[in-house]
Formats: sequence, C-alpha cells, structure tokens
Amino acid sequence: MGEFDLIQRYFKSQSHPAAEAVPVGIGDDCAVINPTPGMQWLVSSDMLVEGRHFLSTVAPERLGHKALAVNLSDLAACGATPRAFTLALSLPRVDETFLSGFAQGLFALAQAHGIALVGGDTTAGPLNICITVMGEVPRGQALLRSGARVGDDIYVTGQTLGDARLALEVFRGTARLASGQDFEQVRRAMECPQPRVQLGLALRGLAHSAIDVSDGLLGDLGHVLKASGVGARLDVDALPRSAVLAAQDLTLQRECGLAGGDDYELVFSAPGDAAGRAAVAAAAAASGTPVQRIGSIEAESGLRLYDGAGQALALQFNSFDHFKSP
Repeated sequence: MGEFDLIQRYFKSQSHPAAEAVPVGIGDDCAVINPTPGMQWLVSSDMLVEGRHFLSTVAPERLGHKALAVNLSDLAACGATPRAFTLALSLPRVDETFLSGFAQGLFALAQAHGIALVGGDTTAGPLNICITVMGEVPRGQALLRSGARVGDDIYVTGQTLGDARLALEVFRGTARLASGQDFEQVRRAMECPQPRVQLGLALRGLAHSAIDVSDGLLGDLGHVLKASGVGARLDVDALPRSAVLAAQDLTLQRECGLAGGDDYELVFSAPGDAAGRAAVAAAAAASGTPVQRIGSIEAESGLRLYDGAGQALALQFNSFDHFKSP
C-alpha cells in the first residue's frame, strides 16, 4: 500500500468536516478553514515518540485516542472549543492492523469533541505521531497561565492524580499491585486520558488561570506561578488519589501525585470567596467533571507544601523534563 492509498483508506475516508467550517480539508496543498466571526484561534502541537511517550505494547486504539487527547487537553486548559487538527505520522512500515486500530481510536475521540482532521503528512521512519490542534474562544477570553491572583483557590480536576505514573512504575518493575484489575485501572489512566474540554469551556470568565497536568503537578503549577508572579500553598493530602495508589507507600503516592505527569487533568485557580467556590462547583456539575480544591495562591513567591495536619513538607520531587528525565 502506498502513501496516498494509506491516507485515503484510514484517514481521509473517515474525516467528515462541516462544510461551513472547513470547505477544503484533506486532499489539497492546504486546508481552508473559516474562522467564526469574533473569535480568536488557538493552536497547539504535541508529539508522541515511541519509547519516550508510549510503550510498544500499547493497543493501537488507545494510542490513537491518546495522541489526540493530549492535544485536546491543551485546548481545554485555554477554554477553547476544538475545531480542527492535523496529523503528521511517521511509520516504520505499513501495518494495516495498527492503522485500523489507531484510526478507530483517533476518530472516536475526534467525533466526541466535534473536531475535524484537515490535513497532515505521512512518511517512513521510526513510529512518531505529531498532532496540531486548532480551537477558538471569544476574543480576549482565553484562559492563560498568567492570570492567577492572590487569594485564588487552586483546583485540580478528576478523581485520581498519579495513576499514570504508577502504571509506568509497574512497567519498570519498581512497584507491584495487588491484582490484574488494579493494573488495568492504572494502565488505562496512562493510555486513555480524558481531556477536560467541557469544564474548560465552563471556566471561561470564571477561572483566572489554568494549565493541564502533562509533566507533573509541581512543574506545571510552577509555570502558572512564574507567569503570574505569585506563589502558592498546596495541601498534598488533598490531592485526589485512587484506592490503588492509596495502597502504595506514602512516598510513592506523593511522588506519583506531585511529579508523575501524564495525567492530563486541569489545574486552575479561581476566586477563593464563597461566590467563586459556588461558581466552580456549578461549572464542575454542569460539565460532569469532578474537581478538588487543593491549595491557594499567595503573594510570597515559591510553592510551599503542607500535609493534612498543616505540617510543612520538603519539596523533594521534580517534574518530567524531556532533556533531564530518564
């Protein structure tokens, strides 16, 4: 099968962009996209490299899902409505079983969020996936890292934080779980993250800052603090964790939750008064997204960690860095 047959069979034939938004999609030198009047466009790219971002044992359906999910998570962090994406795919060979599963997972998530594949590229080489997403927000309403204010509450989405890292530690042989069911739970967290797009939309005009947790809570929240010129106090024991993670050694629990990465939950700040908390609760309920208040924004720079009893903890974990982390 040649390159253009591959594109036609697995990607162009499954992409059905709305004609009014994307009058020209896959098949020309460029896509033609009609922006919505009064909107600003937001663009983000993420690359997934085999052996660095995913294991060779991952199911193709899950890999297709994750490849798009991590990009949708960036749009969610900015409060953007997904519109279109491109796919650049490097393959060591044409494997029709892999391509069929990958496309199935990719397009299932794309259809769930109403986003259209509008172009990209394919080539022979090591397995590598790069997606660029495009979304839109009303002018001036994008959620940014730079808006956190003193007195804000800090929230994180989801019912678990750190399961993806726990799965990685099981694969590495440094952690053990009680059952195969426990392993499937944490493995699914690593391989099938759920982008919080609906909550991101609900937080426009409410949250002061936001970021998604891709490299670890400490590092990603640190980007917000630096961009906003503020500090924060974090209650480590308030982090949501699964029963599987809670059964592990406390040090491993904290490392996974604070520095694990690959969670693709949102961390955001919002007004810390009663009205602000009620509004966050309403946004969470309307979007069907659990949220947990885990700290507050302070004027003093830096990030300070405390346990549930109010005892200060040492800042001993580092988030993921592609050029420093193993």
